[in-house]
Amino acid sequence: MFEEIRSHSEFQAFVLEQLQTHYSGTSILRLVPSDWCVIKKFWLTDLSRTAQLLQSQYSHRGCKAKDPANLLRSYLLMLSVKQPSVTKWVDDLRRIPLYAILSGFEPGQTPGVGSFYDFFTRLWALETPHVTNKKKPKRRKPKKGKKGEKAPTTTPGKVDRFVKRLLKYPPRQQKLPFDHLQSLFKEQFVLLSAQMGLLGDIHALRAAGDGTPVQTSAYPRSKPLCSCRKQGIYSCNCPRLYSQPDCDSGWDSARERYFNGYHLYMLTAADSFHDLPLYPRLHRGSRHDSVSLLFSIDEFVRQYPEFTWDTILLDSAHDALPIYRYLQSKHIMPFIDLNPRNSGNTKYKDDFTLSPAGIPICKKGLEMKNNGYDHARGRRKYRCPLVKNGVVTCDTPCSNSAYGRCVYTYTKDNPRLFPPIARDSDEWKETYKRRTTVERSNKREKIDYMLEAAKHRSTKMWTIRIYGIMMCQHMDAWYEESEIELKSLLFSA
Repeated sequence: MFEEIRSHSEFQAFVLEQLQTHYSGTSILRLVPSDWCVIKKFWLTDLSRTAQLLQSQYSHRGCKAKDPANLLRSYLLMLSVKQPSVTKWVDDLRRIPLYAILSGFEPGQTPGVGSFYDFFTRLWALETPHVTNKKKPKRRKPKKGKKGEKAPTTTPGKVDRFVKRLLKYPPRQQKLPFDHLQSLFKEQFVLLSAQMGLLGDIHALRAAGDGTPVQTSAYPRSKPLCSCRKQGIYSCNCPRLYSQPDCDSGWDSARERYFNGYHLYMLTAADSFHDLPLYPRLHRGSRHDSVSLLFSIDEFVRQYPEFTWDTILLDSAHDALPIYRYLQSKHIMPFIDLNPRNSGNTKYKDDFTLSPAGIPICKKGLEMKNNGYDHARGRRKYRCPLVKNGVVTCDTPCSNSAYGRCVYTYTKDNPRLFPPIARDSDEWKETYKRRTTVERSNKREKIDYMLEAAKHRSTKMWTIRIYGIMMCQHMDAWYEESEIELKSLLFSA
């Protein structure tokens, strides 16, 4: 099945031998200080289980395949040195002995382009590189968002209908095209980071979620399948053949312009001080964050039965009452910022109204004072804001009680406005400030690792690239945590 399968210790021995042969003594090759960072990362990264995890993807007959661990290691090295092209990377392997050695190949015996793309095909569970059919109706651009805001969902009430359907008909477990990639990422990276304590408490996991646009081309490429142009009709709505059927046009709120590509929804470990990613999901560019989250929740819980999801931190794009109810059904505590689009006082119980933050307002127009949360009854108590030293100082009191008027808000009535942890509390602020871990993680993927620099044309290759970059992020964290002095170890003799 395979030519040779190395253990990690055997790989380290191979690297030691090759570096001492080609980069020490009388050799004309020399290592510069920046090389040691890359050498240390791959010295620490154990990929020896790759062949075992991908065993079902290889035949017992025919020519023996190269060790998939070497191909995966080489691809991660390609991403680490910011090379976006596989074809150019094959040339780099032949030109630079260090890259061949760290990949696990002897200099002069490196694989060609076909070996890499054959390996990529084994990582993808579908026969086609796309998830959907190339033939689709003519697409329209989504509605723009307001300045600094994400575009609204394309259909009013879409999130509410989707949540009701999920609660009534829980999705059945099904295989996903990227299951093999997810298995490699989970078994050799995420679980190891969890053992090292880099993800926080996985039995009370706090995750942060957010979406980011991934531009794959300047404009959608398609060709007509009809003969309307010959008949003088130049603006028809007939189906077209798209080269990237899983992509479409979306609104980039950060750059305030349209883009063509994917919407990448990412879940990260909020308690990770290395901002480590946990689960990515590619959607078409026009999909809204709130819809993407619902897909990710179910898939993440199924992919990580070892984790107990306790809390999720989300931005105001997810501020919809159905989202809160769905998270409640999954026993996940939501920390979601209020969306200014939903601002304004609302009527609540008789003559009281609520502020945009969900705080009762008395007849004098003052916000009532928070007097604590009763977890047994699921309610928060608010008292008169004009009570001083036990005496009501209001000239028009709402109650005959000496204590003043009290109002109770129940979480079950509106979990969006009445969360168990008040938004103006220190506990909320201390917890919610970790939400930006997902934004920093997305920044690392898109800027530090140049996610959008590739010229891929399929969901298969974009998914592989995203998972590879996430693996590199975990390798970076291991590198920062390690105190091993590799240079003296390798060249001590």
